[in-house]
Amino acid sequence: MKSPTSVFPILLTWLVILGATSSLSLGQTTRKVDPDHLPPDLVELAWAYAIELEKPPPMTEDSEKHRLPGTSLTFTRDEILGRVDGVMFQGPPADWYPGDHPKMPEIYAKGDPSRKIIACALCHYPNGKGKAENAPPAGQDARYIAQQLREFKSGLRQGSEPRKSNYQLMIDTAKGMTDEEIDQCAAYLESMSWTKWIEVVETDTVPKTYLRGGLHIPIEGEGAGTEPIGNRIIESPVDPHGTEFLRNPRSGFVAYVPKGALQRGADLVYGGGGGKTWQCIVCHGQDLNGIGNIPGIAARSPSYMARQLNDIKQGTRQGEMAALMKPVVANLTSEDILDIVAYL
Repeated sequence: MKSPTSVFPILLTWLVILGATSSLSLGQTTRKVDPDHLPPDLVELAWAYAIELEKPPPMTEDSEKHRLPGTSLTFTRDEILGRVDGVMFQGPPADWYPGDHPKMPEIYAKGDPSRKIIACALCHYPNGKGKAENAPPAGQDARYIAQQLREFKSGLRQGSEPRKSNYQLMIDTAKGMTDEEIDQCAAYLESMSWTKWIEVVETDTVPKTYLRGGLHIPIEGEGAGTEPIGNRIIESPVDPHGTEFLRNPRSGFVAYVPKGALQRGADLVYGGGGGKTWQCIVCHGQDLNGIGNIPGIAARSPSYMARQLNDIKQGTRQGEMAALMKPVVANLTSEDILDIVAYL
């Protein structure tokens, strides 16, 4: 259980900076995007949203029982995905390693198709670590998680990239959940400690990749090779087949970042970039693992973190804490966001 340290002094400081609570805009914001005329932020941060422009190949029927090391359990592809009669989101997804986590709340493990509630374990894994295309909520304070679910439910939390479909899946799921179910899932996720599973590598070149399911998947065989990284972070699964096909919750990621990004990011995180922004440690703690119900931001997916900073900056992620973040992100460029999340 996390320390119940109160964050009211921090919040009060922010409210003084911002003026007053009545000045904070908490209204719903939507954003229409013409794919042929994307706004600059979505061009510069396209790597973080990883929108798959080509239609993926159809899912095939598969009756084979698949295996992973370290478990005697076997699952078909349908069982791995929670797919019933070819329809997604209808059943509980596979839990390869039940001993790795506490007992899941039923709604977390199974969802409820009748209420459009997707099993949380499908996208965020039973261990709450998730993948680069969604959130890594394990180990966050239960109050923070519950607040975010309620802000999805109310429409306050949306995304700045409307082509990213899992925003709407989260909104639909949260809308279907009861307050008790929200609190159960939040408590469950808080009960698991966050452990690092992303290796960060500074480099000038990266493996060539293609986009599939919101992930950068390295190309194998014909077309494989390397390319300049440019102003991107390329976050890829260490074992693409294990992550994307088998959904192995023990298999982590590697995040390739441009050379120099870590030092520039550290200057922003700890020094505020000479007044450009606020030091992250002021609210998120010296170790960046969070204080009270302020979330931890260390060692989590840089793609996810970049999306959140941009969504707050664009005004599509709103709510109490997002409003407090507005002056933090107001002057950040896309390059600043890249450097910050590379360091985190």
